[in-house]
Amino acid sequence: MTADTLTVANVRVPGRDGAWDLFVADGKVRELAPHVPNAARPEGRVIDGAGLLLMPALTDAHTHMREPGQEWKEDIASGLAAAAAGGFSNILCMANTDPVNDNGAITRFMLRRARDAWPSGPRLFPIGALTVGLRGRELAPMAELAAAGCVAFSNDGEPVADTEIFRRAMEYAADIAPVIDHCEDPFMAKGSGANEGAMSARLGLRGQPDAAEAIQVARDILLAEYLNVPIHLAHVSCRRSVELIAAAKKRGAPVTAETCPHYLLMTDAALLGYDTMAKVNPPLRSDDDRLALIEALREGVIDILATDHAPHAAHEKETPFEDAKNGISGLDTALAALWELVRQGRLAATDIVTRFAWRPAEIFKLPVNRFAPGDPADFLLFDPDDSWVVTPESLRSKGKNTPLLGQPLTGRVVLTAVDGVVVHDLKAPGA
Repeated sequence: MTADTLTVANVRVPGRDGAWDLFVADGKVRELAPHVPNAARPEGRVIDGAGLLLMPALTDAHTHMREPGQEWKEDIASGLAAAAAGGFSNILCMANTDPVNDNGAITRFMLRRARDAWPSGPRLFPIGALTVGLRGRELAPMAELAAAGCVAFSNDGEPVADTEIFRRAMEYAADIAPVIDHCEDPFMAKGSGANEGAMSARLGLRGQPDAAEAIQVARDILLAEYLNVPIHLAHVSCRRSVELIAAAKKRGAPVTAETCPHYLLMTDAALLGYDTMAKVNPPLRSDDDRLALIEALREGVIDILATDHAPHAAHEKETPFEDAKNGISGLDTALAALWELVRQGRLAATDIVTRFAWRPAEIFKLPVNRFAPGDPADFLLFDPDDSWVVTPESLRSKGKNTPLLGQPLTGRVVLTAVDGVVVHDLKAPGA
């Protein structure tokens, strides 16, 4: 489809009373105005939004697209299909591809694959490696990576143990793009997939203590304050980290942080039966940690939501727990799953908009729609009452590895538009 004149009529908008009409022209928001029944509308397509919520399209600051080199898990085309179905217009993808995205040629390849597969979006924004090969010994050519199209740098999956190297990386990146850190002490049960506590003891699994994350969070905060250089903390999972981040922000430290839907919705009880679908890194924690994260997100201590979309092939999960890969496939289900917290009153719809659309775009300087005239017409329509069951067939991602398989969800993205072009329409033939 091409960008054209488009009207979305009679929708509800989080944070605004009454019904609204969105008018789009040439890929931009022309106006968001109160709905007037039977009013004359501009020529072009009209979408009836009765019963639907209109929200800005989401930005996911943490995904794994797997291409190049691991296309059996996911490729850029299938990953962006999942993004479109999930309501995302902007996708940042981590550097742990094969080969690693530590040079401009890999970055350009990824961007070309995205343009070829989804020329109208969702948009792909690569994250470059912080160190060569993610080995933590030599800085990657960050200026080259940024020139090729990278919008941030990270060693995600392989935290940098050498603090001197990490300090130099932060300093070098400071004038180029943000640094995202996977906060995990690399010597404390790295990648175990289970939280150290009553559940890991009950199951006889090697566990990782929450201190393994908090130690690295504390290090990064101290460096950010000492250097006066920003740091973004990935997939925060526990109360200890939240408390450190809250104290740092009160002091004015240049720190931002994210958490993921699964840390807000699940606990390590999901591991019962040795369910490898719930094996993720950092691991699912206790209910106390979960509640602390919800509160931190609501208060802005945690700045943004991100999926940490980590698709794997079936054979990589259908193994003994200790051998299974860490990760949950999350793009398809993120908004629908989070909506349960809105239903419970633990989060407001405006929290979702702020933390999953506006704030990540601000941090990483990406296109954002606040429904002001001239904003990019990146939006989604969400049916909060559509009940559906998560099945492998309902997921556009190649990765079917989610603990939500077989579970009912209430709420679904029915349409996604990027720059005024509809890239996902659940009601379209063949959708």
